[in-house]
Amino acid sequence: MKAEQINPFLIATHDVFQQMLGWELTRGQPFLPEGFAAQYEVTGVIGLTGATTGTVALSMPRELALAVAESLLGERPSDLTPQVADAVGELTNMIAGAAKARLEALQLSLGLPTVITGQSTAIAFPSRAVPIAIPFQSPRGPLVVEVGMLPTTC
Repeated sequence: MKAEQINPFLIATHDVFQQMLGWELTRGQPFLPEGFAAQYEVTGVIGLTGATTGTVALSMPRELALAVAESLLGERPSDLTPQVADAVGELTNMIAGAAKARLEALQLSLGLPTVITGQSTAIAFPSRAVPIAIPFQSPRGPLVVEVGMLPTTC
């Protein structure tokens, strides 16, 4: 993937966490993930279509997902509830939507977010896409955004 395609996701992640949660994120060193395993126990996934095809995943530990839901809902859920999944799905949708707005030339459309939970879950990116993982540290714990899009000439 080109830097022009990944940077909108970096900016969007930072902006969404700042605006929605009031959390300042610190970005770590991007890396190429090995295999299909989700980085953490709770992962929001959304598909992209348009001039290219791709997938965006927002992955975080269980405790961070609970803290996200607490910040958005005003009370801490006792466990991974549908409200926690909705909160993570909404953040994933907002990140993908904000990045989409910065990638106008690709004429992207977003699918509906899906949230998967559990250890050893897998994320299937398009077969020729090489996903890039961007780790972040929030005040409440680590998270990672993975983006895999097919190459494009745009």
